[in-house]
Amino acid sequence: MISTLIVDDEPLARARIKRLLAAHPQYEVIADAEDGELAVKLCQQLQPDLVLLDINMPKCSGMDVVAVLKQLTIPPAVVFLTAHPEHALEAFELAVDGYLVKPVTADALSKTLSQLRRLNRAQVSKSDDLYISYQLAGVIKRVHIEDIICCTAEQKYTRLIFDGGEALVEQSLKQLEHQYPAQLMRIHRNTLVNKNRIYSMTHDDGVHSLMLDGVSTKFVISRREVKSVKAIMGK
Repeated sequence: MISTLIVDDEPLARARIKRLLAAHPQYEVIADAEDGELAVKLCQQLQPDLVLLDINMPKCSGMDVVAVLKQLTIPPAVVFLTAHPEHALEAFELAVDGYLVKPVTADALSKTLSQLRRLNRAQVSKSDDLYISYQLAGVIKRVHIEDIICCTAEQKYTRLIFDGGEALVEQSLKQLEHQYPAQLMRIHRNTLVNKNRIYSMTHDDGVHSLMLDGVSTKFVISRREVKSVKAIMGK
């Protein structure tokens, strides 16, 4: 899921964007804000993958918000919303990831989202430097996030299954899901998988299952997560 924050000082505009995003199940609206100051606080607290941001707001404008967000260790992707197209050049000079003119249409939103190419915080921060640490025989080791195949809940621990081995870590699935949203996605309450390892999905006797590169095991997909998996696979 791509966690999304909507920022606009007009309640009707926020409601419209929420309604349009409902057609894109891979995008989850985790919060909305009516001004720039609140937007910055929510970004620091919730670390959204994507911010749909109005430019013209009192006190703290969208431009001001972006200037702050770009300083974050892992900044979100930003798409500007505005009723004034003349701001387009200034917006792109700030290196935002998209631009939508209000009132936003379903087609325009769909086109912009398709151009974002799985935008998320971890991609912006360069996933080459992302590792998960674990302890084995008293020695601390680490595994690159891209080498992880899946993560499964195991009592008080989480089992990492990766190329060449397995390990137990203390982080919960929820913590890993929020820390690495670009790579890991939930397919079941007890399972996270690496999005880039998804090979195929089957549907037998009413049960959806997933095959991953690197292992021969089939992983059951809960009914709740089937839409998200299909969206990642482009179905």
